[in-house]
Amino acid sequence: MINFSGLDYLIVVVYLIAVAFFGIYTSGRQTSATDYFLGSKSIPWWAACFSVVATETSTLTFISIPGLAYTSNMNFLQLAMGFIIGRIIVAVIFIPRYYSGNMETAYQYLGTRFGSSMRKYASVTFILLRIFADGVRLFTTAIPIKFITGLGYPECILIVGVITLVYSYIGGIKAVIWTDFIQMFIYLAGAVASMFVIYQLLPGGWTDVVSFAEPGNKFQILNFKLPENFWNMFTGNYGLIGGLIGGAFLAMASHGTDQLIVQRLLTCKDKKSSQKAVVISGVIVFFQFALFLIIGIMLFALYKGADYKTLEMNGLNLTKSDEIFPMFIVQNLPSGLSGLVVAGLLSASMSTLSSTFNSLASTTILDLFKGKKFLESPRNEIKYSRIATIFWAFVIMGTGLLFQSETNPAVDFALKIQSLIYGGLLGVFLLGIFQLKANLKNAIVSYTFAVISMSLLFILPKFNLIPSINLTWFTFIGVLITFVISHLLILAGIKNRS
Repeated sequence: MINFSGLDYLIVVVYLIAVAFFGIYTSGRQTSATDYFLGSKSIPWWAACFSVVATETSTLTFISIPGLAYTSNMNFLQLAMGFIIGRIIVAVIFIPRYYSGNMETAYQYLGTRFGSSMRKYASVTFILLRIFADGVRLFTTAIPIKFITGLGYPECILIVGVITLVYSYIGGIKAVIWTDFIQMFIYLAGAVASMFVIYQLLPGGWTDVVSFAEPGNKFQILNFKLPENFWNMFTGNYGLIGGLIGGAFLAMASHGTDQLIVQRLLTCKDKKSSQKAVVISGVIVFFQFALFLIIGIMLFALYKGADYKTLEMNGLNLTKSDEIFPMFIVQNLPSGLSGLVVAGLLSASMSTLSSTFNSLASTTILDLFKGKKFLESPRNEIKYSRIATIFWAFVIMGTGLLFQSETNPAVDFALKIQSLIYGGLLGVFLLGIFQLKANLKNAIVSYTFAVISMSLLFILPKFNLIPSINLTWFTFIGVLITFVISHLLILAGIKNRS
């Protein structure tokens, strides 16, 4: 039976209305695309930092990470350690280049280094990536809303998407960042409140958590176990080497080359502020992952270690580990607190969605169409920037419906989708920085080869043709392929000239 009262519904409705109005109120006046997409480079570093955290802390973190801990342990934190390492590298290598060139998007660097063709190519693949990765995120948001309201997934997705679109459309990046700031504290409050309720429901308190967790080694963070063979290192569970190396490369790609995050870093007034924002965000994210993993372990104790497939919601057995935490929210939280936690879940989703809508629009206008005749006046820049925001918002909402049958943990699935181009994208950026002989041909061919290779590594395991590669290695493998192909092209060019 769903324990969701009129007070809870009121809290959720008030939250949705309030966040839309707050976003509009804080947006200020925009007079150009730079104002709309970069906030006139006037955002404080700490606000940008919290926005980065809120943007990457989508519903996947709120729902999928507890489910991941329920079915495994805390090894996922190894990846978060790698995230911190990767962000430090971004702060040292990438951000100085973005600020020295007064960049507007991440892909402007590729245009400067290799030519406009590479810039547009990277922009288009970024758009495709975000459509599918954030479609997964939007769908996971619909899970608890469906449980609560009884509405279908299309209606749930439309509710969240349209309200997020309202303030994203009107307020631009300023509205997105300042609502992210508020939403981060709302979803953290909801998570902490849930943890407190779970603790109260356990007869023995933390002793019960330990007694259920220890036999399965669920508190294990570092996995020092060596793989049985070379290939098992890439196909097995999260390991320390894979977590640190894979996490570092994934963070370098997401925070150094993905416009979704880079856009926030470019709103800071100077290089130093941007560097502080990206590094400190990594530390905050580490502790966030730890919080949600512990919630999953506490739920494991609460349900006495039961297989999640034996748990029921509305008389039906759960089908995904992602459904465990939403089930607890709607069944066990007291009146008022349920509304707060669902508002927190919506906050996590809307912060990412608003960032996605705005970053897709910025890439479309600044990377693909800037310089076109219809964008000659600042007034037209704003007009078409908002049209692009609307367009991509409805594309993401439509894409969210494609993932209803996916049974893997959504966080794993979405990170793999992101990594399809992350490896090649990061590889091309690093080619531009370290391989001085690389040219436009090297960049386009090696990037294409990497994306195709990673797509095959993602698709073929679904047909049991090859083993499934652990997501921690996806970006690293993509970078390696990019460098190998580029180097072979350079050697072939030298040979032909001789």
